[in-house]
Amino acid sequence: MIPTNLTIGLISPLPPPSGGMANQTLQLVELLCSEGITVELIQMNAPYRPQWIVHFKGIRALFRLLPYLMRLWKTTGKVRLFHVKANSGWSWHLFAAPAVWIAYLRGIPVMVSYHGGEAETFFSNSFYSVALTLRRTNAIVVPSRFLQQVFEKFDFKSRIVPNIINLERFHYREPALSQAPKILVARNLEQIYDNATALHAFHIILERYPAATLTIAGSGPEKETLEQLALDLGIKSAVTFTGRVENEHMPLLYSNADIFINPSLADNMPISVLEALATGVPVVSTNVGGVPFLVEDGKTASLVPPENPESMAKAVLELLDNPETAIRMSVAGLERAQQFSWQNVRDRLMNVYHEVLTEPGKLQAAK
Repeated sequence: MIPTNLTIGLISPLPPPSGGMANQTLQLVELLCSEGITVELIQMNAPYRPQWIVHFKGIRALFRLLPYLMRLWKTTGKVRLFHVKANSGWSWHLFAAPAVWIAYLRGIPVMVSYHGGEAETFFSNSFYSVALTLRRTNAIVVPSRFLQQVFEKFDFKSRIVPNIINLERFHYREPALSQAPKILVARNLEQIYDNATALHAFHIILERYPAATLTIAGSGPEKETLEQLALDLGIKSAVTFTGRVENEHMPLLYSNADIFINPSLADNMPISVLEALATGVPVVSTNVGGVPFLVEDGKTASLVPPENPESMAKAVLELLDNPETAIRMSVAGLERAQQFSWQNVRDRLMNVYHEVLTEPGKLQAAK
């Protein structure tokens, strides 16, 4: 049971840019408030103030970091626990780790929800400092068995609390494949998501389905490179780069798609895959990180090797050529997505909150 009048500090990045963890945080705030929990939301990636400081790379971090640290310190006096959403890289060092240490110094319990498909590489390269901070937490939560295994490799216990999908936002429809299939990629334009392989695969698909179209929804530093690649491949007229899409508009994109492609090189538990499943869109994804823990190859999705456009195109063509297979996969995908509703995830999260609150002196330790 969660005590009444509970107030927690939820520390996380928020949009913009839109992303899985940021969007998950906004959804979690609503769900926690619906349970009668008060949330003090602290944004890791708050806008720079003043805005002109963004042009000074050497010092701009201080203009974001110092107000952030002050907010953390003040918030510890108003909440009973910190819930820190964490990722790998500099985001951990600059934002997640300070939140853990401030909670520890101020004597309030802290739990870390760790996300990100590159955790193992990050831990290997920065193990001493990461482990030192993790031992000051009261609980570690991960969204998948994949990340739980990574923590086990480094001798840390973690609990699985899956990512949450709001099924009310998405309306299932049975695939209706045609000779003009609409293919969707919904990953930001960054190297780790390898949208280039999706473009090469689409080039192959067009040879069989010349009326096919590809929509790439997302923003990022690879935009010009990817647009040039589409031009070089001679497929630019069939490809739409939407730019940044607000989270509330994503259901429409899925409902208009016939096939969803996830081409990423590293992943944990991609929300975009779950959202596609909830809408009934057959999924073709790279077989990386936590993806094979999320979906089953040949049953709820088609899994292919990363950086292999030929395999990706083949998997898409098999679905387009075999509508019965696509429908069967769509139905199984919806059943899988339903396992990540708030109704099914709520108790797991609340149990961790309860344990952290009732045993505040118990710190996370290596196994």
